[in-house]
Amino acid sequence: MANIGTVNYDASSLPIREDIIFAHQRAWKRLSRPGTWWSGAQRVSIATEARHANNCGSCRKLQSSLTPEAVSDEHDSLGHLPAPVVEAIHRIWVDASRLTGRWYEKLISSGLADGEYVEIVGIVATVIAVDTFTHALGLTPHPLPFPEEGQPSRLRPLGAKSGLAWVPTVSPEDVTDTELGLYSNSSGAHIRRALSLVPDEAIGFFDLDEAHYLPYSAVRDFGYEYRAISHAQIELLAARVSALNKCFY
Repeated sequence: MANIGTVNYDASSLPIREDIIFAHQRAWKRLSRPGTWWSGAQRVSIATEARHANNCGSCRKLQSSLTPEAVSDEHDSLGHLPAPVVEAIHRIWVDASRLTGRWYEKLISSGLADGEYVEIVGIVATVIAVDTFTHALGLTPHPLPFPEEGQPSRLRPLGAKSGLAWVPTVSPEDVTDTELGLYSNSSGAHIRRALSLVPDEAIGFFDLDEAHYLPYSAVRDFGYEYRAISHAQIELLAARVSALNKCFY
C-alpha cells in the first residue's frame, strides 16, 4: 500500500490497520492547511511548540508542583508565537488536568480569542494522539508537515452560544449551513460539542477519534465486535487511561 505525505508505519514491527494510517495522514494534512483562525504556517508552529513543551524547564516544574500557581517561570519557547499562545500550548500539553476557568479567562484577557484557543486545543490534541500512538509502537514521531499557503477562513458559527462550557459551543439545533457535517452520524453529546466553536477542528478531531476508538454507530452496537478486542475491553482500557491522565469526563 502506498502512503502519502509524511506519515507511514513501514518501520513498525506490528501490523497497523489501514484506517488508522489513513486517519493519521488526514490529520497531518489538516495540520498543514489554513484553519479557521490560524494559517497553515501558524498551525504547524503550534504543533512544533507543543512538542517543544517536553523540553521546557517551567513545564517540568509544573508537573512536580502541588499547584500550577506555584510556578511563575516563563516557558522555554521556540520564540515563534506570542506568550499567551505558548502558555496555552504548554499547559494543554503537560498539565491539562489542572486547567481552570480562571486560567482560561486570563488567557482571553491577554488577547487570545476564544476561537483561537479552541483551534489550539484541537491541534495539540491531534498531535498528542498521533505521537502517543507512535511512542507506544517504539517509533520516532512523524515529521510535521510543511505548511500550505493561504489565509484562515475566520468563519464563526452563527449558532454558537455561551453557558455550556468555558467557550461558546454549538448545539445540534443551532447548526446552520456553514457547519454542515458537525454532527453527522453522531449525537450532540457534550464531548462532541467541545470543539464546536471551530467546526472544522471538531470534525477533524473526531475523524481521528473514530479510527482510534469506534465509529459512533458502533459504540452501542453490542451485537458485533468491530475491533480485535471487545467493547468491554475497549472501555476498560479507556477508563484506565482516563484515570491515569486525570480525565474526569
